[in-house]
Amino acid sequence: MIPRIVVKIAATLALASPLAAQVPAAPVPTASLAGQTVAVIPITLVVADPALQADTIYAKYQDRRATLLWADSVIGDAFVGRAPEVNWVLPPKLRKVARRAPGLVGDPDQMGQAVMRAPNLKVIPDPLRSSLRNLVALTDGRIVMIPAALGFVRDSAGGVRADLSLVAGDVRSGKVLWRSQAIGSGATPFAALAAALATVLPADAMGP
Repeated sequence: MIPRIVVKIAATLALASPLAAQVPAAPVPTASLAGQTVAVIPITLVVADPALQADTIYAKYQDRRATLLWADSVIGDAFVGRAPEVNWVLPPKLRKVARRAPGLVGDPDQMGQAVMRAPNLKVIPDPLRSSLRNLVALTDGRIVMIPAALGFVRDSAGGVRADLSLVAGDVRSGKVLWRSQAIGSGATPFAALAAALATVLPADAMGP
């Protein structure tokens, strides 16, 4: 039997089509996820427009590995701080879980999760689905939140715009339950990412 949480999320969001960059972000369905264990998968794709990448404001983000870990931290802090009603299992914990089960669970940073940035995907494809299912089974959950891709560009005002693709899915059925494109601007990449996350995790409201 499919747990009520999965049915509720699917019913609530079944009519939500993948969002284009110009469409307002859909809030994370925190009300439906309340009390559930949800794994936040590490991000593996962070890119910047060449013009921004050459700017001194982006200099500290040139190290790919450091930038991925930074993005994981900012995203994780936003989920925990703005939606504490959900039991979020963040990337550092997932890496520890994987290290404790060598041979059974793959590296959470190398599962191919960036493929989920494709807006037409309605099912988590294998082998990603199988890898996520094995990992999440060790956290006593079945739903994952995948930050699939993060991009930075200059906005029209000369600041920085962050474009974050987020996908929630059920690793047992493989179904994509929710998808959103979080967009925000700020003076720095950090400020832009924080603004983007605030659009899908508003402090004064819960998701549907």
